[in-house]
Amino acid sequence: MIDRPTPPPTAGRPLIGVLAVQGDVSEHMATLERAGARARPVKRPDDLEGVAGLVLPGGESTALRRLLDYEGLLERVREKYAEGMPVFGTCAGAILLATEVKGAPAPHLSLLPMTVRRNAFGRQRESFETRLEVAGLEGGPLTAVFIRAPVIESVGPGMKVLAKLDDGIVLAEGEQALVASFHPELTPDDRLHRRFVERVKRGAVGPVTRS
Repeated sequence: MIDRPTPPPTAGRPLIGVLAVQGDVSEHMATLERAGARARPVKRPDDLEGVAGLVLPGGESTALRRLLDYEGLLERVREKYAEGMPVFGTCAGAILLATEVKGAPAPHLSLLPMTVRRNAFGRQRESFETRLEVAGLEGGPLTAVFIRAPVIESVGPGMKVLAKLDDGIVLAEGEQALVASFHPELTPDDRLHRRFVERVKRGAVGPVTRS
């Protein structure tokens, strides 16, 4: 008789989608699984059915926007967010979520009141890693990997700054959102993903009213 590994129990493990049209999809999915969630790749609008949260990974923000349009995901993500679905944007994912983007012709999903500047830390060869002090995060500084990263220049009502560098804000949080300029999925430290999973576990915050 062959012994097969017992799959992890699903009770208490929310289903979280990872936008899977470009970027570090498998890395985010693996980190979410470690952080206590079940992960599903999201490539089409139907993949969003039943998910309790959504991660928008890094990549190239303009290409991501085109792929979101092509797959019919742009409006469906907006609808799910308006219904209360929490979102976690990293690097280009943060750009997709901002209401104002410097260095792009127009905002993309335009869900979070913040201004983001693309490629704020330079090109690929200027990529770097640093230790980041994060407000309210237990366990000491966080290792943050910046690759062609944006910077958050300002945030609006309902957004809280969690970490900054000299160039500007690199981590912020809202009632149903977490946004990072860097790539938390590229290190073994899963504290930010755990923070997001706990936000998702607390449940939807209800419909979002937008002025």
